[in-house]
Amino acid sequence: MDYISVKEAAEKWGITSRMVNYHCAAGRIEGAQKIGNMWVVPKDAAKPADGRRKQAEKSNTVRRG
Repeated sequence: MDYISVKEAAEKWGITSRMVNYHCAAGRIEGAQKIGNMWVVPKDAAKPADGRRKQAEKSNTVRRG
C-alpha cells in the first residue's frame, strides 16, 4: 500500500496538517499508521467528514424569528 505524509494529505484535502493529525489520532482515517512520531496516510484514503458540523437536513419548513 502506498502512503503519503500528513502534509501531502492536508494539501490534497484543503485542510491544515494539524487537522489531518487530529483525524489520524481519532481513528477517522482508515489505514493511517503512526511510524515513530509521524503519521502516514494511505494514498487513496478519503477525506473524513468534519465532525464539528452536522449534516443539514433539507426541510420544507420556514424558520421565522
